[in-house]
Amino acid sequence: MISRREFLQASMAASALWGASGFGNWSKLAAQQALTQDQLLQFDDFGNLTLIHITDIHAQLKPIWFREPEINIGVGEVSGKPPHVTGKDFLQMFGLPPGSPDAYALTHDDFTALARTYGRMGGMDRVATVVKAIRAARPDSILLDGGDTWHGSMTSLATKGQDMVDVMNALGTEAMTSHWEWTLGQDRVKEIVEGLPFPFLGANIFDVEWDEPAFEPYHIFEKAGLQVAVIGQAFPYMPIANPGWMFPDYSFGIREERMQEMVDEVRAMGVDLVVCLSHNGFDVDRKMAGRVKGIDVILTGHTHDAIPEPVVVGETILIASGSNGKFVSRVDLDVRDGRMMGFRHKLIPIFSDVIQPDPEMAALIDTGRAPFKDQLEEVVGQTESLLYRRGNFNGTWDDLICDAIRSERDTQIAMSPGVRWGTTLLPGDPITREDIHNATSMSYGACYRTEMTGETILTILEDVADNIFNTDPYYQQGGDMVRVGGLGYHIDISKPIGSRISNMTLVDTGESIEASKSYTVAGWASVNEGTEGPQVWDVVEAHLRKIGTVKLTPNTSVVVTGA
Repeated sequence: MISRREFLQASMAASALWGASGFGNWSKLAAQQALTQDQLLQFDDFGNLTLIHITDIHAQLKPIWFREPEINIGVGEVSGKPPHVTGKDFLQMFGLPPGSPDAYALTHDDFTALARTYGRMGGMDRVATVVKAIRAARPDSILLDGGDTWHGSMTSLATKGQDMVDVMNALGTEAMTSHWEWTLGQDRVKEIVEGLPFPFLGANIFDVEWDEPAFEPYHIFEKAGLQVAVIGQAFPYMPIANPGWMFPDYSFGIREERMQEMVDEVRAMGVDLVVCLSHNGFDVDRKMAGRVKGIDVILTGHTHDAIPEPVVVGETILIASGSNGKFVSRVDLDVRDGRMMGFRHKLIPIFSDVIQPDPEMAALIDTGRAPFKDQLEEVVGQTESLLYRRGNFNGTWDDLICDAIRSERDTQIAMSPGVRWGTTLLPGDPITREDIHNATSMSYGACYRTEMTGETILTILEDVADNIFNTDPYYQQGGDMVRVGGLGYHIDISKPIGSRISNMTLVDTGESIEASKSYTVAGWASVNEGTEGPQVWDVVEAHLRKIGTVKLTPNTSVVVTGA
């Protein structure tokens, strides 16, 4: 008799072939300049249940440019495995044609040229069109939001997340989990949650005082005659990656044993399917999938990975749905006798010039943006360089921000956080105030100025490097590498903590950084309460108004080995 594992592997093969066929059609359509909405949404219904997943929107309501990473290094057992494959290697791994819409949507290769061919992506009015189309075909589908939704734009900061709350309510979201939401402060989070028409899930969020669960750990949906348990997993490292003083009454953590308890609890209740709606990050979820038994599907978020096929770990499938509203995942499942017996999956690209905006959602978005329209659209500069962020090390947006910080705060060194959010601009684009906020907007954006010894700088770089390149995913607690300006260094990612960083130098003079010597340093996004300084978006705007046009030279200050 065929085992469940073998059945899932057969489904995986079918999904991969179906997916490859779909991408091949894209390539032909592109050659004919005839991408259509029907082609993008085409899906042969399968099984008896559908999940719709979107994650890491980062408050991007309008269509955007977004370049996928050029560098996404995996260490240890995940080296060379998705999502740690980029560019041509990614295209080859998934059998995707260079120059096609999928190459544009999923890699950095020839990004500028392909962006001009295929246009912007995303837009929550286009996402609404896709969601409505799926629901029309599958009325019992479940729409799940993986978090990082209420943060990342000028309007979300100004409205304390309300613009995104309104949009996600109108979209018909049925459950969500969280991460950057908490940087609005715990009082604001509680205020929003009390008014949500759907559950805010976090099995791993506990009350500090009583060490008890603080939010619903799971919700059981009754769909298509089935009982579907969705367990929420919020970002586990909140007080490390973000300011703990903003949510002092709550603790987080991976809490693997707690997840197993929740799976066992819902299984004992007789549910037919167990879904984990997670903001752990892909590698953490991959490890958890191999250790927690009984999860059928993990809808993963946080690391912004867009992978056109599910990854199978044991009897669990992992779905990664990208970021910034660029993609929506549709997962059709065959659920019988309390088990997932097969699946079909499609990562749907949101080409904004092809998918028609939903009129009601478009009106809601424009109404929410109207009070800020003039501020959002004011042009403060121009770029001749491609401005992007996503990747393990400095992107050009980070270089621009570091240049602005060093200039406006008059320091030798600038540090900028290795956050993954932030949209892209093409060469020749104007830079608006909205664009600056898309790369900087947060509730703790003060740009500090201080002095640090060489020893302190080394310690910071070593600590951040271990958050990224520790071979145990459960110790990968940060985003990407801290971005630096005015500072050069070598990093050997194969080394253990404390020995990865070497050859630190001041870029301007070439002199070596000395452990006992002090240097002027400015940065932003400090997790320390009471940090003082101008807001970083004002710093960047002031710099742009002085220079007028951005033209960056390639940054070679960081030398990476051991990958």
